[in-house]
Amino acid sequence: MTCVHLLAFAGVREVLGTVDLEFPVEATTARGLLDAVCERYPKLAPYASSLRVAVNGTYAAWDDPVGPGDEVALIPPVAGG
Repeated sequence: MTCVHLLAFAGVREVLGTVDLEFPVEATTARGLLDAVCERYPKLAPYASSLRVAVNGTYAAWDDPVGPGDEVALIPPVAGG
């Protein structure tokens, strides 16, 4: 099994305990990957509905493909003023 390079920002980083990690994955979708990450890190699950996923630098739809070698960012909502 190969991995995606997972990037975590803000609160996601706090839950995962790291900014980036190699996450084992077979070919899946953005939703499938997020579900797998939440399964491995259950404290992230309550925030899953508000997260955005970017694959290789582009925001992904939930059914967009994600595969080994991709760079995937988990992005929480952003507030500004």
